[in-house]
Amino acid sequence: MTACFAGMCAVSQAQVRINQVAMYPQQQKTAVVEGKVAASKVVIRDAKTGKKVVSPKLLRVATSPWSGKQRTVVDFSRLTTPGSYVVECNGDQLPFEVKENALRDVTKGAIKAFYYQRTGMPIEAKYAGKWARPAGHPDTQVMIHSSAVSPGRPEGTIISSPYGWYDAGDYNKYIVNSAFTIAVMLDSYEQNKAYYDALEVNIPESGNQTADLLDEIMYNLKWMLTMQDPYDGGVYHKLTTPNFEGFVMPSACKQQRYVVQKSVTAAYDFAAVMAQAARIYKDNKDYPHFSAHATSAALAAYNWAENHPNAHYFQDRMNRTFKPAVSTGTYGDFSAKDERFWAATELYLLTHDEVFAQMAEENAPNRFTIPVWGSLATLGSFAWMTNAPEHELAQRSKQQLLVFCDSVISTTATSSFQTPNGNSARDFGWGCLAECFGAGGMALLYAYQQTGNGKYLTAALQNAEYILGRNATGYCYVTGFGSKPTMNPHHRLSAADGIEDPIPGFLAGGPNPGQQDKASNISYPSNQPDESYADVTESYASNEIAINWNGCLVGLFGWLDAVEK
Repeated sequence: MTACFAGMCAVSQAQVRINQVAMYPQQQKTAVVEGKVAASKVVIRDAKTGKKVVSPKLLRVATSPWSGKQRTVVDFSRLTTPGSYVVECNGDQLPFEVKENALRDVTKGAIKAFYYQRTGMPIEAKYAGKWARPAGHPDTQVMIHSSAVSPGRPEGTIISSPYGWYDAGDYNKYIVNSAFTIAVMLDSYEQNKAYYDALEVNIPESGNQTADLLDEIMYNLKWMLTMQDPYDGGVYHKLTTPNFEGFVMPSACKQQRYVVQKSVTAAYDFAAVMAQAARIYKDNKDYPHFSAHATSAALAAYNWAENHPNAHYFQDRMNRTFKPAVSTGTYGDFSAKDERFWAATELYLLTHDEVFAQMAEENAPNRFTIPVWGSLATLGSFAWMTNAPEHELAQRSKQQLLVFCDSVISTTATSSFQTPNGNSARDFGWGCLAECFGAGGMALLYAYQQTGNGKYLTAALQNAEYILGRNATGYCYVTGFGSKPTMNPHHRLSAADGIEDPIPGFLAGGPNPGQQDKASNISYPSNQPDESYADVTESYASNEIAINWNGCLVGLFGWLDAVEK
């Protein structure tokens, strides 16, 4: 965690916005000051001696397109010597570091966050320190919901569905979001295997022959395999209680847990990520039987989805017919075309069966979109570019990607925070820090991987630095990191454990001008798109955590650190 150095500064962020974790020696370095100030008023000092080390260069005075606020953007990229520093302006001071592997610790923290989300096992002090807790939700007595019956599993049948991660601030487990989360982390792993293979985060599996990231992912893959009905290959949409639990620890929860309706989107997502994992874990010595199991499970799920194209998950409709009614997260979707493209792509790359290539062609997207849990075609596009670069679908995907990335980068020159994203009000909303800045940053890294052009790498790093503090609120949005971190996430584990500090390594959802929780007496400091953030536990609209968001955090930060070293 970044802190003041040598006791010389009392942190105030009324003026200065900067990456609060660390910066790479040879990369661009930017600070933003609230208001219009002369560049000479911004000083970079050595944190130990107080000596001035560099004078920043004025890039521009930027005006927010929606609030009209003026901000001064300065560059001090000439500072390349590793060390601890302070940026100072008009009496306000903020510490930062320059070092190799600048994002190594925060990447490890983001991976470790998944360990804290594990269900069904005690979280032990030797791995979790003060955040240790008893096991909760073993999920060995899960009931088949009336919406999920099959000839082999009538209503009320008890099944075992252990392992897996709690999805977000709640205690349920969802196939759709799990598939997306695993996929974006496997994407980053596939590009940077040596980096992740060497990265240890202190989890129970550390020290075996598998990367800790892959070990952690396997804990959730094992749960996902239990969510497939062995009688027909269909995949239950989620494992859930009828209602969200209160803000209590998992071991205090008492509601019956159910698997509910099989859905076409869950089946395709399951098929896609199992095929992807089967390919990546092939010949893995710690999980020698997984690849074969995942391959057969993926094919069965895909076939079920092909035979049930209209089995969308509409919770309100389900509740009108089946009981008990369910009110937890929906992850519903009106179209499965993007999931079908992704699944067909991954099954082709796994099996080389041209039937899947043809199916992918028929469902291919006509433009690039940032990947999110409900829009997954781009995951297929990434897979084509990485694993079959000469294929026509890969070439088309690459061109779509570059058009998108060039358009995004073109806005940086007039941006308020020297970032490619965050320059339109549309960039802010539920989970924007992951779904716009995080996944958008990964798209930029794919553009860098495809072209070697450093402008895409720099742009991806700029998105990361927005998350880490160079933004309108001055927060570092990752718990446990930075001098002004998120402290009160909407996260039952952090809120109910009696510990002041939240569990570290989680990404907050971020500014959300929809403010859907405002009716619950949440007090937002502003209505502006990039300032609509409340660091209070009750703010589920701006301050919840979620595995898909952390997946994007791992994917972006790990890839950046692997490339930058």
